[in-house]
Amino acid sequence: MLNLIIIVVLICLLTIGLVFLIDRFLPQKIKPFLVLAFGLLSIFLGYKIYQSINSPIEFKKVRQERFSQVISKLKDIRNSQEAYKTVNGKFANDFNSLVKFVDTGSYTITQQRDSSFMRFDKTYGIELQKDTVVIDTLGFVKVKDSLFKNDDRYKNMMDVPGAQNNEKFEMKADIIDKSGYKAPVFEAKVKKNVVLFDQPKDLLDRENAHQSVEEVNGTEIKVGSLVDVSTNGNWPPIYDRKRD
Repeated sequence: MLNLIIIVVLICLLTIGLVFLIDRFLPQKIKPFLVLAFGLLSIFLGYKIYQSINSPIEFKKVRQERFSQVISKLKDIRNSQEAYKTVNGKFANDFNSLVKFVDTGSYTITQQRDSSFMRFDKTYGIELQKDTVVIDTLGFVKVKDSLFKNDDRYKNMMDVPGAQNNEKFEMKADIIDKSGYKAPVFEAKVKKNVVLFDQPKDLLDRENAHQSVEEVNGTEIKVGSLVDVSTNGNWPPIYDRKRD
């Protein structure tokens, strides 16, 4: 903003100086042409000033809309992956496996209840009551119905919304060692450059350098991690409030 103010002041001073020189030293018959030229130049400079002010505002609108769409899909990926892990004990390493699971997989519905039984104790020579927990299987629920109801958007959850060249999300799964515990992890992500492919380079460079609790930091929008046991996304809470 400071740079913009300096530019405007310099343009005003230059214009005043040129008007003075024209009025003082140039012939009368040339002045109308110069007035026209200055008028066109003023329109051009006014447009450039307007553009420099308006571009960041438009960029912010585009960014919020596109990031919201991307994050909505990343949430679908996360929900599907968590369901996959519940059933299979690990995360899916590719979208074909994940989509097929959502399409055909089922949750087992169980009920846990306390129970007891009598067992002969050799030490005391008598029957003693033993407590236990009984898990009953009540039925099954399809993953597709549980997560997506009547919506089949899961079939293209790998597609980055609005991508110029039909880019897909990158997704990987792994097993990492955390203090001797083998933990399943996954990560799905897309570069901001893919999402904001048609935006001004200077604004995109600034976006990629963001480090703020109110912004999506770094050069990527992602969910999960391949180095930590986490299924969190790197977006701020504002995107959760908008969609959830």
